[in-house]
Formats: sequence, C-alpha cells, structure tokens
Amino acid sequence: MADLKGLVEAVAKALADEPHAVRVSETERRGMTVIELQVAPGDLGRVIGRQGRTAAAVRTLLAAAAEGEGKRATLDIRDAAGR
Repeated sequence: MADLKGLVEAVAKALADEPHAVRVSETERRGMTVIELQVAPGDLGRVIGRQGRTAAAVRTLLAAAAEGEGKRATLDIRDAAGR
C-alpha cells in the first residue's frame, strides 16, 4: 500500500531548494483524498514547473498511486503563506 502523503513529500523535497520548508497534509473532501503541499515562495515555480508540467507530473503520480489503493486523490499546491 502506497503512502500518498509520503510520495508527494519525497518528490517535493527533491525538487525544492528549501526542503525543510516543505509541508504536506492530507484530508478527505467529498470522498476524495486531498493532499495539500506547501513550499517556500521561492520554490513555488520549481514545484509547478514550466507551463505546469512538473505539477501535472506529480498529480499523475499521485493519481496512479491512489488508484492502486482504490482511492481518488488530488493535489493542491500553495506557498508558505497559504496562497
């Protein structure tokens, strides 16, 4: 069984210049697992990537891991200020 929160955290820390600022939380909303990723403002662009490609790739990984568990999951990305 995959740890969805741990998966997102590992990928985000590998991408971030400030891995100590990476925070990941997991909640349930409308029958779907919502993973919220917070990073330092300077790392927001690195995590999102050009034209959102990196964020899309992380979301694809998350969806595949969740599907393996018979769940649905989505990723919300925010900077440390919560935006």
